[in-house]
Amino acid sequence: MQKNLKTFIKYTVSLLIALALLYFSFKGVKWDDFVKGLQDCRWGYIAVSMIAGILAFYLRGLRWRELLLPVDSSTSRMTTFNAVNIGYLANFVFPRIGEFVRCGFVTKNSAKDGQGQKLASYDKVLGTVVLERSWDVVVMFLFLIAILVFGWDRFGSFFVDKMLKPLSESINFSLWWIVLGCILVAVIVTWMLVHFRRTNKICGKICGFFAGIWQGVISCVKMKHAWRFFLYTALIWAMYWTMSASTMMSVSQMSNLGPTDALFLMIAGSLGWFVPVPGGIGAFHYIVALAVSSIYGVPFQLGIIFATLSHESQAITMILCGGVSYGIEAKKLSS
Repeated sequence: MQKNLKTFIKYTVSLLIALALLYFSFKGVKWDDFVKGLQDCRWGYIAVSMIAGILAFYLRGLRWRELLLPVDSSTSRMTTFNAVNIGYLANFVFPRIGEFVRCGFVTKNSAKDGQGQKLASYDKVLGTVVLERSWDVVVMFLFLIAILVFGWDRFGSFFVDKMLKPLSESINFSLWWIVLGCILVAVIVTWMLVHFRRTNKICGKICGFFAGIWQGVISCVKMKHAWRFFLYTALIWAMYWTMSASTMMSVSQMSNLGPTDALFLMIAGSLGWFVPVPGGIGAFHYIVALAVSSIYGVPFQLGIIFATLSHESQAITMILCGGVSYGIEAKKLSS
């Protein structure tokens, strides 16, 4: 009962944040002009963006499989593809829960060893997800650095004035003490777990769980075809760029922008997905619309139109793919 209450509170707070961000994003929007902007959209480009999204999901499954094969060589492409889709679908229910859902899905479908234990245990699978997500963050920041280095005159003002300054103003001295305290507590807890792992069963189990995660993380050094992992990564981000460029081309007032602009908007959109609200709702709209209006000097409303087209086309793609994958797996269980 208490666990259900905590889950309800977390979901409610997350939903309230999303609604607040949506309110501030759409505040002052002239709805007649907004609807007309959607009507003037070139929907063929949105279709291209959605197809690129599906390919990105499939490539994510292929890349993740490369990390899982050293753990369980029987992991199929369809398993990882469906797991990725179901994970995205779960994120609309509660933010970030999809990463844990897809880990459980792969573990459930994993083969067993001679002792009846799952080859791809949950902790090991979670380790591969940590590695995969960490690598995506690294790639995103590499793109961000490239944009800042080669396009500072054009894009630097957005990241400094609209992102860094508000963040630095919200951070005060007391917050740094809180962060330092949390780090100190984490160090003490880690020491206690390691020190008492052999004499205390609970500490031993916790250490064993994190050891499994670490095995999943280092699975990258055991990949037989490491080049595939990097190739899939490049193709995934190429699909993201295609999604951004296609959506940009769908808005007639933005069709004159170039590939670099699509890259900038892709990075801005990626930052929007980091905010912990269901499916990035609200945060994505605000950050992307702010980026469009700040850099290109167009009305905020046009940015909202672009953000809405971009987010909702991705959301529909995620829901459709997740629903189909869930149906396929449910049918397997019932047969």
